[in-house]
Amino acid sequence: MAFLIYLVLLILFFILVSILFTIYTHKTLRHVIPSNWPILGMIPGVLVNAHQLHDYTTELLIQSRGTFMLKGPWLANMDMLLTTDPLDIHHILSKNFSNYPKGDKFQKIFDILGDGILNADGKIWEISHKVIFSVLNHVGFQSKMETIIWDKVENGLLPILESICERGTEMDLQDIFQRFAFDIVFKLLLDNDQESLSLNFPYNPYSKAFTDSEEAVLLRHVTPPFFWKLQQILRVGKEKKLSDAWKSLDQFIYKCLAHKEMDYNNMNHEAEKFTFFDAIMRELKDHIDTSMDCTKFLRDTFFNLTAAGKETISSALCWFFYLLATNPTVEDKILEEMQTHLEVSALKRWNATELDKMVYLHGALCETLRLYPPVPFNNKSPLQPDILPSGHQVDQNTNIILSFYSMGRMRSIWGEDCMEFKPERWISSSGGIKHVPSYKFPTFNAGPRACLGKNMAFSELKIVATTIIYHYHIQLVEGHLVLPADSMVLHMKYGLKVKLNRRSK
Repeated sequence: MAFLIYLVLLILFFILVSILFTIYTHKTLRHVIPSNWPILGMIPGVLVNAHQLHDYTTELLIQSRGTFMLKGPWLANMDMLLTTDPLDIHHILSKNFSNYPKGDKFQKIFDILGDGILNADGKIWEISHKVIFSVLNHVGFQSKMETIIWDKVENGLLPILESICERGTEMDLQDIFQRFAFDIVFKLLLDNDQESLSLNFPYNPYSKAFTDSEEAVLLRHVTPPFFWKLQQILRVGKEKKLSDAWKSLDQFIYKCLAHKEMDYNNMNHEAEKFTFFDAIMRELKDHIDTSMDCTKFLRDTFFNLTAAGKETISSALCWFFYLLATNPTVEDKILEEMQTHLEVSALKRWNATELDKMVYLHGALCETLRLYPPVPFNNKSPLQPDILPSGHQVDQNTNIILSFYSMGRMRSIWGEDCMEFKPERWISSSGGIKHVPSYKFPTFNAGPRACLGKNMAFSELKIVATTIIYHYHIQLVEGHLVLPADSMVLHMKYGLKVKLNRRSK
């Protein structure tokens, strides 16, 4: 009986959306603010613009001076407060942190994350945070990470780029960066090199599974819950892809964990060098609750860290090199800075200390992350009714969307030149890196949930960026369209098609 009710509601929903879609496509596209329709609310206007969701949200917020209440369908509990107000974001992520947990709504939408650090609340989040924080601050972590990155750069990334350069063919740099980041994170976390970044470009179902799951999760934000839950039951659409991806990734991760646990139990840990898995296991002994499922905790931890490490790094690298290709003067200044601060040679591995001296490079990366944050938004709901600094009243039924992508495009936050790529805005008058508060630049989140891997991310970005810039000049393929994809991670919808020109030494 319940199934028939869902089916009838689904048919009615499709009929109404079809009618309203037809109306919308004949209306002027200049009217950004969506109409509030009976029963369906403003969702039809959002669905019409779903192919450009991030940019549409930005235009909506610009016209609304940074904050907008989006009304959802009747009884669907989908009202959303969209905001770019730095004071609201500071209030939610830091000052009143305890009133804004991830919550049940978030955890249902992101159920594939399990109880990992990106999804958990309360005691489980505290344990995850302590364990991961301790491992990332281990004396051997930085050295191990840099070694893994450089090995993959020298034995994976550069040989492929050189092969493509010799042939003079076009390449999709996004595909290469996704393979690179995927191999790095699995090698670092589970000492398992997937070798997806190799000359024959092997198909990797697990990397594809992450992308499928991200697209489905984004769609859940603008789709009534009954609709995507019905898709789950019927195994159709994006929900079928999500279900298949989840199953595939779980099988793979549990298999890797089983091998690592077996190795761990048979090792003489006193004599072994640092490995991420061993460090996690040692920390778990001190922090994990005896009532917790240790294997499930490991699955969720490694799944969350893999998703964070793979997707965000590849996204940031793509947008960085896109902006570099369209701003050649920035590339010239980075080359000058490399000559000043690095002992540049074809066989030299420069370390974190040397890279930290490159202030202009750091500014260029921050500027990239301002305009194209890998995670373009965050969503929250309060435990108790609250009044935000902007004056908006919110309660348990209000979904609050913090649009980090839109924040980078707000003149009220970054000035009239907010759409310009200017690394100089990150450099202080004394020539150092200018501090910008996290509630104004929340790419790495803010407050207690601020990203623990921020330093690791910058190290990886700087090693890859300087290595490629040293060897090659990247040229965009003429006519190639570069747009943000509609995904939870800010990928490029059509990839990044480029040609390589070897740089004269």
